[in-house]
Amino acid sequence: MKRDLAYDFLIEIPTKTIKIKKEFAADPSLVWQAWTSSDWLDQWWGPKPWHVETKTLDFIPNGIWLYAMVGPEGEKHWALSQYIEINEGQSFSHKDGFCDEDGIINQDMPQSTWNVTFTSADKHTVVDCIITCDSKEAIEGVLEMGFQEGISMCLKQLDELFERTSLNT
Repeated sequence: MKRDLAYDFLIEIPTKTIKIKKEFAADPSLVWQAWTSSDWLDQWWGPKPWHVETKTLDFIPNGIWLYAMVGPEGEKHWALSQYIEINEGQSFSHKDGFCDEDGIINQDMPQSTWNVTFTSADKHTVVDCIITCDSKEAIEGVLEMGFQEGISMCLKQLDELFERTSLNT
């Protein structure tokens, strides 16, 4: 019998922080790859019916991930993540914001810093995300845009991708 995988989503408005803990039924190296490779990210990052198209991914400190969230009518909303620190296979951090297709950040939209940690746990991998917004208004704005629903859908899509991958190995 397949057990339910842990998933926690906690909002802390006073500290401008969102904490996400998600357990995956996959090896840590595979989960790391899914979070750091455009081949994988393009398959799960983006709530349906939207999907992601990576323009650039340079996964190194000060490198960037520039991507478009592509809607069902072909509309594109651009985002940029600039990597700050990377501890191979264990953790990474990046600053995230909306931008134009050239990667110029839209200062009128919320920005956040993500700290993402990967831990092996009993043949599973736990990913902890601590997302800190620049202001109380920014965290409220992110939540009003549907972040909780969107990221929950993305993480479910990643679960399904791991399940399909394990069936094909």
